[in-house]
Amino acid sequence: MKAIEMINVKKDYITSSETINALKQTNFSVNKGELVAVIGPSGSGKSTFLTILGGLQKPTNGEVLIEGLEFSNLDLKDNSKIRFDKLGFILQQSNLIPFLTVKEQLILHNKIKKKKVDNNLIDDLLNNLSITKLKNKYPKELSGGERQRVAIAKALYHNPVVIFADEPTASLDSKKAIEVITLLRDITKSQNKATIIVTHDERLLEYCDKVYSIVDGKLDTIK
Repeated sequence: MKAIEMINVKKDYITSSETINALKQTNFSVNKGELVAVIGPSGSGKSTFLTILGGLQKPTNGEVLIEGLEFSNLDLKDNSKIRFDKLGFILQQSNLIPFLTVKEQLILHNKIKKKKVDNNLIDDLLNNLSITKLKNKYPKELSGGERQRVAIAKALYHNPVVIFADEPTASLDSKKAIEVITLLRDITKSQNKATIIVTHDERLLEYCDKVYSIVDGKLDTIK
């Protein structure tokens, strides 16, 4: 089943002197259980691609569907609700709040949704990611690899349909990078997620089911 899909999506930026085609007409989909990478040089359109797919900006033309439902052209309130419920984000700098412990990073979602904390789920998630011992630590006390594992836990806690990982291994050495991509691959398969990695890191590509390149706003399949 298609977890997320772009249909004829295009993004133009209009300036006083020209129209910039940041993303040329694009069709793209990821099924549940698939780990997909998108690579390309700086300025190639990767960020535009990711922010449209993740609902952070609207396309000029076309639409994004999540589990078959139109998403990209919703109003701000409905768009935000779907992003919060169905998407998980893992960012390059782990996106952790410095004054919250590892456990508090997760339960922040409950506070926003005004839902009861599921301590058993938290314990299972931290155990599966081998970071139980970090539960009461703050981000500054963690290594780079540990922070990325916490970021993965944070992205998974609300059981999203799609996981976006933006340069998740950029600051990691080879050993830690392989640990992170192996973990993401295993989670994608075991939990039937659709995972999309935007990266410069060619070490990750052999672990992915599909690889796309984007150059000058044009997306092509390379694997």
